[in-house]
Amino acid sequence: MESSTAPGGRTRREATRQKLYEAAVTLIAEQGFSATTVDEIAERAGVAKGTVYYNFASKSVLFEELLRHGVGLLTASLREAVEDTARNGGSKVDALDAMIRAGLVFMDRYPSFTQLYVAELWRTNRAWQSTLMVVRQQAVAVVEGVLREGVDNGEFSAEIDVQLTAAALVGMVLVAALDWQAFQPERSLDDVHSALSRLLQGRVSGRP
Repeated sequence: MESSTAPGGRTRREATRQKLYEAAVTLIAEQGFSATTVDEIAERAGVAKGTVYYNFASKSVLFEELLRHGVGLLTASLREAVEDTARNGGSKVDALDAMIRAGLVFMDRYPSFTQLYVAELWRTNRAWQSTLMVVRQQAVAVVEGVLREGVDNGEFSAEIDVQLTAAALVGMVLVAALDWQAFQPERSLDDVHSALSRLLQGRVSGRP
């Protein structure tokens, strides 16, 4: 997973862990978790095998921390979208729309991580399943917060199911992004965002 470098703002260990995240997510996306070895991760990251174990107790721990790290970045981008909308005086619908775009931007930047994340959501036999559920809820909670505020101020109907609607919105962006990357790569991010924005704002029926 790529990231910008902040001179003096990152310790050597953090930089090494970032290299390992990037190597692991690429290899696991290419050949699966079971087929990926620690030796391969170390080689792809350009570090010694011992460096992997110095930073992570095992391959499973590395992958668990990778999921935590990646979903943490997604959650932060959603929060930033909400905060930017509020600073600009936007509505709660505007905040949801901004989060849709932020999600698409994230998934466009980290396609391999997005594929892994979605695949792992549906597996129940992994050691990191409980961690994945926790970090998933952190991301969904950002959307839930906007929906609840919209209900409280009368912008949204009090009849909506906040939890299910938030999960549906996050799921819509995840699945649409994967479909876009796999089957419609010729579309631009703006094009995909525009289509999802119409769904959000109920502008698909053709009625005034």
